[in-house]
Amino acid sequence: MAHGEKVIPVNDLNFDSEVLQSEKPVLVDFTATWCQPCRAVAPLVAQLAEEYDGRAKVTAVDIDESPGTAQKYQIRGVPTLLMIKGGEVVGQQVGAVPKAKIQALLDGAL
Repeated sequence: MAHGEKVIPVNDLNFDSEVLQSEKPVLVDFTATWCQPCRAVAPLVAQLAEEYDGRAKVTAVDIDESPGTAQKYQIRGVPTLLMIKGGEVVGQQVGAVPKAKIQALLDGAL
């Protein structure tokens, strides 16, 4: 699933270093290749990754490839967006939502 070049793919192996230890707030898009609503959210996430470049980090986690991370954050449905700042979850949005809702997550952490 194409997320755009500013969206960093993360997995169970690099989640801690890319997300939890990030100095900037991180938007994590929990997604799956089979998920139709995820395809609707991916381009919005990619746009926001461009717009917030330098202020926030935007990442994507495939729940099938990274079951440990999905389980740790109790991801029950995709797409689920988490906003993580300083290693802590500071915001969450479940389901396919408009760009403004995703933007509100980012703005809330900046």
